[in-house]
This record gives sequence, structure tokens and C-alpha cells, in this order.
Amino acid sequence: MKQEPSPPAEIPIDPELPICDPHHHLWERNDEHYLLEDFLRDTNSGHKIVSSVLVECGTHYWQEGPEETRPLGETEFFASVAVDASERKLGTQVAAAIVGHADLALGDKVAPVLEAQLAMSPKHFRGIRHQTTYDDDPDIRSTAAKAILADKSFRRGVACLAKYNLTCDAWIYHTQIGELTELARALPNVQMILDHIAAPLGVGPYAGKRAEIFQLWSKGIAELASCANVSIKLGGFGSLRSGYDWHQRQPRVGSLELASVMAPYFEFCIEKFGVRRCMFESNFPVDKRSFDYGTIWNAFKRITQNYSKDERAALFHDTAARVYRLS
Repeated sequence: MKQEPSPPAEIPIDPELPICDPHHHLWERNDEHYLLEDFLRDTNSGHKIVSSVLVECGTHYWQEGPEETRPLGETEFFASVAVDASERKLGTQVAAAIVGHADLALGDKVAPVLEAQLAMSPKHFRGIRHQTTYDDDPDIRSTAAKAILADKSFRRGVACLAKYNLTCDAWIYHTQIGELTELARALPNVQMILDHIAAPLGVGPYAGKRAEIFQLWSKGIAELASCANVSIKLGGFGSLRSGYDWHQRQPRVGSLELASVMAPYFEFCIEKFGVRRCMFESNFPVDKRSFDYGTIWNAFKRITQNYSKDERAALFHDTAARVYRLS
């Protein structure tokens, strides 16, 4: 069968709007790689990506030494990327902030790991993400034990972050929003960032239930928004857990369709959190399976086309720059 040619890339909307991409990864895992040059090819889409936040993803861990120190290999790798990007004076300040991993279930004993990461990259290291997704269904990927957010040792580990002025990125599913709300209320001095709008699930037992899940998700989001120490990243729909068929589509899905699907979720978040606690994210290369880099930023811009200049500046750049303390 003759393969249809790929459609031309979308023309960027509002190409001069400064963007901080506050959530992307770089990795080498098994036979997969997505490194600095790959990210730069994606950011070279016509949008003005001025900076980025590089987030932990389980890459480059040290293979020796105590288990709790092995994630330092990832931080070491990220720090080298930040230095490389800075020395090359790229148009995009890649890894302007770094979010690493530490086992927060260590409680107070996590402190030496945090100090080691800060020493590795004092100019860029800004926070920790300990992956905490959990679902009872075995076909849904879980990255942590059930109810970990309520675990006393885990909470002591999260509390340690405030001492070092570090943020806490939270990756959970929509079924766990109530647990994160309780954590945020218990630790109001810790700046938390909810990744991927709490990843509303659309696969397994959640397939075909979008209206029902939206109601549960929106109720949880409204409660979480009452926590002043929580910000939220708007994105993550390209992951296969969302249950859309975009990864199978040829030609690739366009920004008009993406905007129509995502708008109800993002507009609700913006209404509840306000623009000063919301930031658009690419979540590349995870979402790369479903759509192109330039296309998703066009979708975000379509959703906000009637917002004011200041509101858009916050959503696309200023909130991320403030939360992650970018220079």
C-alpha cells in the first residue's frame, strides 16, 4: 500500500509569544533515546521557546552505590545538559531548571540526597518528582504503592523540600486528587506542582466514561485549587493513558481538534487556579507519539486566543518562570 506523505507542519500561531516549556524529558532507556539535539529539533518549530524545565524520567541512574544515591546519575546528566546548552548560547535555555528524583519515602533521611543534587547543579536544581501514580486495576501502570501520599515517612520527605526551597512535582491519576489535596493542606509550606492536570484516565475500566470521569476530575480539581501552595501544568493528553487514538492517526492530528478536546479541561483549571498558578507544558517526548511539538503549542494558543496579553504571558511563560525561579 502506498504510504500517504506527511502533511506540512502547521504554521506557528503568534510566533513571537515567549514560551517556557515547563515539562519535558531527555533520556536513554533500552533502545529509546531522546536527547538534547532531538529536543532542539522539536523546539525548532517556529514557536519562541525561550527556556525549559527538564524533569526526571529514570534515565542515567548510577549502577553502583547505595540505592538512594543512584538517581544522582540523572541529576549529573541533566546538569551537563544545562551547561552544554548554556555554553552553546542556544536560542532556547534548555534545562533552565532541573527537577530530579529522590525517594521521599526515606523521610528525613532524604536530606543528604537533596544536598548532593543541589551541589551538583546549584544554578539549575529546583525540585523533586517522586512518581506516585497508582490504580487498583493491574492493566493501569502504577509507579508507587497505594495511598503513598498519606504515608508518614513520605510526608516527612516532602516536608524536607521546604528546608531547601525545593518544589515538589506531583504525578498522579485523577482518582488520587483527593489524596494530593490532603497532602497539600498538611504541608502548606511546600510548593507543589500538579503534572498533566492529574492525568484523567481513558483506558481500561475508564474507557468510554469521559463524561463521568470529567465530573469526578473537575470536583477534585476545584477542591485542590483551594490550596494556595499548588500550581498546575496544563498538558499530558498525548499519553496513551488518555485513551485517544491520535498515536494511530495518519495524517497527524491538527491543533484545531486538539484544542476542541482539551479546552474544557484547561479552561476549568484556569478558572479555578487562575493564570498565576497555571502553565502549559509539552510533556515531550511522551506526547510526541500523538502529535507534533509545534501543533500542541498551536492548540494551546487557540484555546487562549481570547485571553488578555498578561494572561497569556502568565500561562505560556511567567508562571513557570516564577514557580521554578528561572533567572
